[in-house]
Amino acid sequence: MIVVMQKGAGDDRIQAVSDLVTEWGLKPHVSRGEERTVIGLIGDESKVNEPALEMMSGVEKVMPVLKPYKRASLEFHAQRTVIKIPPARHGDRGLTLGGPGVLVMAGPCSVENRDMILALAAFLKGAGAHLLRGGAFKPRTSPYAFQGLGVEGVRYLSEQRSVVGLPVITEVMDVRDAEMIAEFADLIQVGARNMQNFALLKVLGRCRKPVMLKRGLANTLEELLMSAEYVINAGNEEVILCERGIRTFEPFTRNTLDLSAVPVLKRESHLPVVVDPSHGTGHWDLVAPMARAAVAAGADGLLLEVHPDPAHAISDGPQSLTPGRFKELMRELEAVAGAVGRHLG
Repeated sequence: MIVVMQKGAGDDRIQAVSDLVTEWGLKPHVSRGEERTVIGLIGDESKVNEPALEMMSGVEKVMPVLKPYKRASLEFHAQRTVIKIPPARHGDRGLTLGGPGVLVMAGPCSVENRDMILALAAFLKGAGAHLLRGGAFKPRTSPYAFQGLGVEGVRYLSEQRSVVGLPVITEVMDVRDAEMIAEFADLIQVGARNMQNFALLKVLGRCRKPVMLKRGLANTLEELLMSAEYVINAGNEEVILCERGIRTFEPFTRNTLDLSAVPVLKRESHLPVVVDPSHGTGHWDLVAPMARAAVAAGADGLLLEVHPDPAHAISDGPQSLTPGRFKELMRELEAVAGAVGRHLG
């Protein structure tokens, strides 16, 4: 349930509504928009006296939130969420995700060794990338496939932050690693296979780092938003939604990249939306056109796999861009972003 305040309603009237709701045992969530303020009611709504609320000074209307994802919904949160990412090094500028800029997160599927990650990060930063992506813990379909370097990989990512200066996004798979990952990463990624690992989502809800949720291989957008609701309800409102392709009957691509998810999620939710065309297509030659299309569709960020030698990558080489192709794509993305009234960074 939400309480929509009248245009120009003052702080005293907003506080009066919040105080009354609190007396009923509910928690008020105040969201201030450009014109109106919306107060979301969290808790047992059967205790709410709707007529009493509607008669209060400054209240325009009281409305039920019919969607199961309450706090992730746009109607509950009138203003779009903008996530601030602090600089990796003192003196560098911070980043924002969800505003007019489009952030590019690039790097290898897996952290393979120290020299590779430091050299590639330096190139990516020079080419305009905003964050370094790289997996230290890898969920793989086969138990015999490379599972990542683990803690050693996290150390290399952390060293890169201080040496090169790119903020880091990396994946967490286990609740036991959440605290350690949160200490070193700037953004925490939840992979497609863990999108509905509710125990993990609750733990990440208690972290003070932004969480990016990847859509599951066969999950609906509503299920993705419900997973976001778990994190938000546990106390972390800095959630990012990521479309990375879903499993269909189409064999020409690794997955089917659902770019309609971008405008749908922006219509339904206030949370930033990122697109991963690398996993979405599985082929390097399809990454650039889908990346351009994602920016045109309104994505707030891109997650791109880049490897210095894709033919010899330990994981996901076929979908990885070479550094040269990445640099060319960045020029194209700047043009597309400008055409839709946005910019990179």
